[in-house]
Amino acid sequence: MPTFLLYAAAALAEIAGCFSVWAWWRLGASSWWLVPGVLALGAFAFLLALIEADAAGRAFAAYGGIYIAASLLWLWAAEGQRPDRFDCAGAVLCLAGAALIVLAPRG
Repeated sequence: MPTFLLYAAAALAEIAGCFSVWAWWRLGASSWWLVPGVLALGAFAFLLALIEADAAGRAFAAYGGIYIAASLLWLWAAEGQRPDRFDCAGAVLCLAGAALIVLAPRG
């Protein structure tokens, strides 16, 4: 699976897992929401471990930019709040940073 798709799948899994805890804790959802949340967080860790990188920290750092952009998509798609121009500008900066980390020529 291409790196970008792994990052995107990992982000979706992490956000879904974290949202399940949020729903239980902050929205009063049933504690049963924690079961798929734990599974999603496990999938997140597994997917992130599949990233081809010379060091885990570099893979995790680049993932941060993807996570930020995906979180704003979640904000829009799942929570019905459209990201504003500052959200979008911040996400673009983060994606540029992630691209720099992933695509930088290294010896």
